[in-house]
Amino acid sequence: MKSLARSFVWWPGMDCALEEKVKACTQCQSNQKMPAPAPLHPWPWPGRPWSRLHLDFAGPFMGHMFLVLVDSHSKWLEARIMSNITAPVTTEMLRSIFATHGLPDTVVTDNGPTFTSDVFQEFMDKNGIRHVRTAPYHPASNGLAERAVGTLKEVLRNMSGHSLETKMHRFLFQYRITPHTTTGVSPAEMLMGRRPKSHLDLLHPDVGARVVRSQEEQKEGRQVRRHQDHLRVRHDVGGKEPPRFSHKDSVGSSGDCVVVPGAPEHMDELSVPLEGLSMQTEGLSARAAPPAPPAPNLTGRAQPAPGSVVTTAELRRSKRQHKPPDRLNC
Repeated sequence: MKSLARSFVWWPGMDCALEEKVKACTQCQSNQKMPAPAPLHPWPWPGRPWSRLHLDFAGPFMGHMFLVLVDSHSKWLEARIMSNITAPVTTEMLRSIFATHGLPDTVVTDNGPTFTSDVFQEFMDKNGIRHVRTAPYHPASNGLAERAVGTLKEVLRNMSGHSLETKMHRFLFQYRITPHTTTGVSPAEMLMGRRPKSHLDLLHPDVGARVVRSQEEQKEGRQVRRHQDHLRVRHDVGGKEPPRFSHKDSVGSSGDCVVVPGAPEHMDELSVPLEGLSMQTEGLSARAAPPAPPAPNLTGRAQPAPGSVVTTAELRRSKRQHKPPDRLNC
């Protein structure tokens, strides 16, 4: 237009006049090209989890509406099935989520009717939450929530069988334990500081369970050895004499004490007799009260316990013949 005008006429300010004429043309403005996209300006990454949340609605999808919430720090994803998307129902759903994870500092939403209502803004103000609304007709401003909505729809559409709630819960569980492409860490570890146990953990051996199982086997083996029909009670008489034994009926667990006059009082002092040997039992109860202390021993030698059957051990002498050394025969 400018070149064509210059080829015939000219007046001062001709270029500006032609530009104003084009700007005032409604038909020209409605059919002009879209401007170049603005440079990418990502949201700053918060330094702690659950600080800035991005919210959006998904649906109607599969006959339901979904509230989708994403934590910008940990990429933790929350999705809830909504009966409707009115402001009172939405605030109640957010209250149940905040009861688990706490209140955030900032909430980012679009300009939907629910988020621009006075009820929702009052809920934000009473809880000290800064509410940021993105630019109208520009979904990329809330891109984190928009991407989460697309992921939720794609996964639920590809899953078959089971109810909608079951499919959504399975998706959320797998999503939260999977390392995120941006952080390289799973959302659960970023938010809670731990990795929840899943069925995939069964592929790795549990060292703790192995140790506990080994200890239980050792305990069971010891109890089997202790639970016999008859036991022998050991009496340490002191000095160089060998220990003496008396027979006793079996008792309970390995931690029970046996009250035998002059005998040790713990099961560790009991010895299981060999099978086939004749047993003599004392008939004492495992929980009988201890008798009166025995009379003092004036002989200087250790005496067996009163009432116990003492088997005198035969003293063995060495049969080796002693010969004088050869050096004494010189």
